[in-house]
Amino acid sequence: MSTPSSPPRRPAIVVVDDEPAVLAAVSRDLRRGFGERFRIVRAGSGPEALGLLRELRTRGDQVALLVADQRMPGMSGTEYLVEARKLVPDAKRVLLTAYADTEAAISAINEVALDYYLLKPWDPPEEQLFPVVEDLLTTWESGAALDAGGVRVIGHRYSKASHDLRDFLARNRVPARWLDVERDGEARELLSVIGVGQDCLPVALLEDGGVMEKPTILELAERLGVSSTPTQEHYDLVIVGGGPAGLAAAVYGASEGLKTVLVEREAPGGQAGQSSRIENYLGFPAGLSGSDLARRGTDQARRLGAELLTVSDAVKLRVEGAGRFVDLGSGASLSATCVVVASGVSYRQLEAPGFAEHTGAGIYYGAALTEARACSDQHVVVIGGANSAGQAAVYFSGYARKVTMLVRGPDLERSMSHYLIEQLAALPNVEVRTCTSVVSAEGEDGHLARLTVRMTPKATTGPAGGGVATEPAVLEETMDVDACFVFIGAQPRTDWLDGVVARDERGFILAGSDAQTAGWALPREPYLLETTVPGVFVAGDVRARSIKRVASAVGEGSMSVSLVHQYLVEG
Repeated sequence: MSTPSSPPRRPAIVVVDDEPAVLAAVSRDLRRGFGERFRIVRAGSGPEALGLLRELRTRGDQVALLVADQRMPGMSGTEYLVEARKLVPDAKRVLLTAYADTEAAISAINEVALDYYLLKPWDPPEEQLFPVVEDLLTTWESGAALDAGGVRVIGHRYSKASHDLRDFLARNRVPARWLDVERDGEARELLSVIGVGQDCLPVALLEDGGVMEKPTILELAERLGVSSTPTQEHYDLVIVGGGPAGLAAAVYGASEGLKTVLVEREAPGGQAGQSSRIENYLGFPAGLSGSDLARRGTDQARRLGAELLTVSDAVKLRVEGAGRFVDLGSGASLSATCVVVASGVSYRQLEAPGFAEHTGAGIYYGAALTEARACSDQHVVVIGGANSAGQAAVYFSGYARKVTMLVRGPDLERSMSHYLIEQLAALPNVEVRTCTSVVSAEGEDGHLARLTVRMTPKATTGPAGGGVATEPAVLEETMDVDACFVFIGAQPRTDWLDGVVARDERGFILAGSDAQTAGWALPREPYLLETTVPGVFVAGDVRARSIKRVASAVGEGSMSVSLVHQYLVEG
């Protein structure tokens, strides 16, 4: 008779404090609040806790949270977390501090990527401890579920179709595992078992036993239930675009009683959702990933009653009397009283020779965080000099042997936040090349292998006393590259508004006073974020003259709902 398998062990919360009374108190409270889902493991010193972490890792146990007191003899809490991070890098980290240790705790945010510091005492725990820990554990569980994988995708690393599927699953937070047919023996075994040849890749193996050969993103989304259909015949508010501006509009619209639906063609979060780390967003001193911001915004919007239609592309805006209609690529149409366009921007495609041929096969637009682990011990190039490029360079430096940033301008100061410039300067495996642009890309065996770059040193003047300026020397160099990530330019997603809403010469939407001089027809002035079509508003990066920051987009998204209410009341 077979022996029943033992249930999986619960993930651990490891608590370390040299004061027995404090250790007992925090362990007791954590066990009371989270003991059903997590094991509470205690240690009386940093070295003892590190030994426990090694044992847990050897057994294959998961560690969800580390809680350490700052004031411990021999090894401080910060010193312990530095070493613990090497053993369990995915665990969340909390530092227990006295009020006098606040400066040390703030410094630890950068030093050990601290997630939170908790002031002692934390009484009552229902208010001071449980909400903080629950938020951290929910975030950890979300990431652990993604890594555990429900869908298995088998394909070639340097296949655009494989990359697009992986990126879609990751950005929509669908638990999935990636199996590289060239590197993973398991991938080849699975293909043999299901009788699928490598000419049918990529293949998606679903949890229900289904096998999808060469699925499109839409086919996979429909099979997984990621995409959905509208439930109402008419909405008060239709929002096009699920980035920070669109999610903010959905949260505020739904919370204020408007029948609200949000349409997003790819995944919630937009361009910001691909950011590895946003560190200057108010209220998150430890920073947060774009994916985490998107998850929080999506959950909040849905909880308040907004509908979200993902993998749905708006293809046309129609104005019929007082009605506003958004036609979708699926053939469906959404009827609305008001529309907020928050469709954001896309990175500009590089037109240098070789880039189109290797897109998805070593060349990627945006962060493409799904490729990070595959870049281990490789040379990664990041093209661009703004915050998104800097964040990506910092992130990939944790995996790649070397990261080279190619910046067309003479410096980073005019385009990048100071905190990011400081972080890049402190990373030994990151090189920043200014006054440098890409000439061409070359491939080998179907994927990117080399980039040719052109360096233009700053112009120099002639001899002292007023000589004629000399032409700067131009140098070209070819470098071996394993992966290239492009973060340049901003192309607004507004083609679907042709002939309906006025835009500037670059395609950004005109609003407010700009709309008034571009075809506004009513006697009243347009509201601040109102376009040339009454009742159609714009928010975020897609608006002409907007400030390209996450906080600005969130502000405009929430403001647009206030203006929608004003329109509904006053017309």
